[in-house]
Order: sequence, then structure tokens, then C-alpha cells
Amino acid sequence: MADSTDPRITRSREAILSAARELLREDGPAAVTHQNVAKRAGVGRATVYRHWPQPKLLLDDTMAGVRMPFFRDPVPPVRPWLARQMRTLADELALPEIQAVTAALFHGAPDEPDATARREQLIATISGQLGTALDSAARTGELQASADLLDAPAFLIGPLVFRSMFERRPVTDAMIDHLLNAIGTWTASPSPAADQADVGRGRDGGGA
Repeated sequence: MADSTDPRITRSREAILSAARELLREDGPAAVTHQNVAKRAGVGRATVYRHWPQPKLLLDDTMAGVRMPFFRDPVPPVRPWLARQMRTLADELALPEIQAVTAALFHGAPDEPDATARREQLIATISGQLGTALDSAARTGELQASADLLDAPAFLIGPLVFRSMFERRPVTDAMIDHLLNAIGTWTASPSPAADQADVGRGRDGGGA
């Protein structure tokens, strides 16, 4: 295989991935084939095969270049931060490229290792980072959960996906507010003492 540091190879890969992402946005995952991508990128099909011998590898790298929000870096108070994050996710789910990636995750066969790994990675990322934010809110007293927080992704994210992907209707701020209320009772703001204790636990490595 040619030296991957060769600028010509780098440019070739970038052109191919750019073409693949255009096809993903326009026509969905099924359009990301070696033939379609080669034609769109203006390269030979053999060039695409040289970089990505299998179609799944090409789709994986194409999807990896599409940004999706994952509830990073929560800040107190958690509820308004979480509402903004859900608003961002809802807006992202309305974009064709994000819908294409989500559809690819949904439609991958359960017995396909690559598809299963992508779904598990997405679920672990969302659950982990959302769980960290909600645990923080619960520790400071900002949130009194009325449901198992392990179910939070289903309560908070599932309806956004359903509304955007299946109903093809906009997610309203009122809907986001309702979903947040469904997981428990929120106070106006966490106790300053509790918040400081929570920060201290994070600084010295203590806590959950």
C-alpha cells in the first residue's frame, strides 16, 4: 500500500470522504457505494477500493465525519444546560446528514458486528455522559428523580428521535420542558454548599 503520508493520498482520501458525505446527506447510507462515491469524487473505482476494500469500512469512515452532540461537559445548574443540549440534539436530528447516520444505525442488521459496535458505542456515549449530568444534579439536590436514571436516555432522547425521524415534525421547547419534568422534580438551583461539595469531590477524585 502506498505511503499514507503522501500528500496526494491524503488529498485523494479527503476528496473521496467529502463525496461520500454528500451522498450520505442527499440519498442516505445506501447511496454510499464505491461506484457512486468514485463518480462523485472524480476518481477511479479502484482508488476507492484501495482506501476502503469493503463498503462497510467506507460507510464507517463517512459516518465518523458527521458531527453529533453527546451531552459533553455539564455545568450547573444542570436543567437549563440539559434543555439547551436537548434543543441542540433536536435541531441536529432535523438535518439530513444526521438523519442519514441515525438511519444507518437503526437499519444495520443485529448480527452485523460493525453495526452492533456502532450502536453500542453511541448508546454508551449518550448514557454515560447524560448519566454523569443527571447524577450531578441529583447529588446537589437540584433533581429529585421520579424514575430510574438508567432509563433517562429512553425518556429524554427516545422521544426526540421519534418526533424527528418518524413523525418528521419539529421538537418544540415545550416538549423538551415536558420531558425534563417527566424524570423528576427540579429545584430552581442547587444548594451552593452541596454544589461546592460536589465540585470538591470531582477535584479530589472522590464520589461516584
